[in-house]
Amino acid sequence: MENRERLSSRLGFILLSAGCAIGCGNVWKFPWMAGQYGGGGFVLIYVLCLLLLGLPVMVMEFAMGRASQASPVGMYQKLQKPGQKWHLHGYLALFGNVCLMSFYTCVSGWLIYYFVSFLTGNTADLGFVNMITNPSLNMIFMLIVVVVGFAVLCFNLQGGLERVTKYMMVALLILMVVLAVNSFTLSGAAEGLKFYLLPDFSKITPNVVVGAMNQAFFTLSLGIGSMAIFGSYVGKERSLLGESVNIICLDTFVAITAGLIIFPACFTYNVEVGSGPSLLFDTMASVFLGMGAVSGRIWGTLFFLFMVFAAFSTILAVFENILACVRELTGWSRPKGSLICGIGLALTSTTTALGYSVLQFHPFAPDSAWLDFWDFIVSTNLLPIGSLIFAVFCCSKRYGWGWDNMIAEANVGKGLKVKAWMKPIFCYVVPIAILVIYVMGLISFKWK
Repeated sequence: MENRERLSSRLGFILLSAGCAIGCGNVWKFPWMAGQYGGGGFVLIYVLCLLLLGLPVMVMEFAMGRASQASPVGMYQKLQKPGQKWHLHGYLALFGNVCLMSFYTCVSGWLIYYFVSFLTGNTADLGFVNMITNPSLNMIFMLIVVVVGFAVLCFNLQGGLERVTKYMMVALLILMVVLAVNSFTLSGAAEGLKFYLLPDFSKITPNVVVGAMNQAFFTLSLGIGSMAIFGSYVGKERSLLGESVNIICLDTFVAITAGLIIFPACFTYNVEVGSGPSLLFDTMASVFLGMGAVSGRIWGTLFFLFMVFAAFSTILAVFENILACVRELTGWSRPKGSLICGIGLALTSTTTALGYSVLQFHPFAPDSAWLDFWDFIVSTNLLPIGSLIFAVFCCSKRYGWGWDNMIAEANVGKGLKVKAWMKPIFCYVVPIAILVIYVMGLISFKWK
């Protein structure tokens, strides 16, 4: 690990970082949250959270990674002052990545199962409840995700992760545009787009604001060091604000386009937009099955193929983050680290894979499960807390790295620069807003 690996191009960095952000958070979680939280109003607050909170935190994460040339576990030890304990957050960030993958691998396995079912035409027994309560099915497809992900990471950074992500992201964007154009031709397109894009301000409540902020951090993978690791792999040719804007634009395009695909279809086929996590499974499968045998099979296969690509773009990126942290702590090679990390994540993911059958656990409401527990740890707690820690560390000269050091690193290279007038946003607006919304989230959380 002394000679740190590098990405071969700026495009590789943008697509890899965007791939980490683009995933199930955009194409699975964002649409069902938009449906549950009233459509256009949630989308508006979500975009504002991306720009006012997500963008500054992303710049700070990238700057810390590039300045330290280390993973989240090691970067604080290089940037903090002697005797400080900021590095403890590095271990918390590693824990957060493991928690995220403990349910993300299973959701990705569900997507592969639906893709295979439509591809082979074996759709007679499709059903979200039937799928999640089948222990062998869940274990098989979860293990496929873990094995394929770490098999790619056994190769060096450029030959494995960067090359696969480039092709996958291009295919993802093309598939999304094709599916969106198809949705615009549906009879319920106008009504679906009105619900999705026109804000109803009467539906914007504190819960909507909390959900929008948590979703913004979830979709950008902020707060647990996922972006910092890719900052450590990039050179100093480009400034970090400009690169962050590019990544957030790509991420937002995918999230918004996912809604453009789904909501016209929902209103055309009279399916419930607020059905929650099953929206992309039961409801979208019903849409495709209602199109007819041939056309439904084609569009269903394409839709879930794009979902698999989106999921794997994040799987590979977060696996890489976990692997980099473990390798820095142990000095292991990529193959050895991939094998051991893969075994560990397969064990933690088993809780979610069997959480609806033989390992039932109800941490909150009676219908909650392991997936809700892991998501609560990550989305409700570690992402906002981690983002708050990054903001304080980067803005406090006395107690942390300091504003001057952060912008000096962020502004190296060509592109958009962090300006002096932005300091109040980075140093005051961001941490105060995160803290207030986080406390609101804990107060309003449905504990029972």
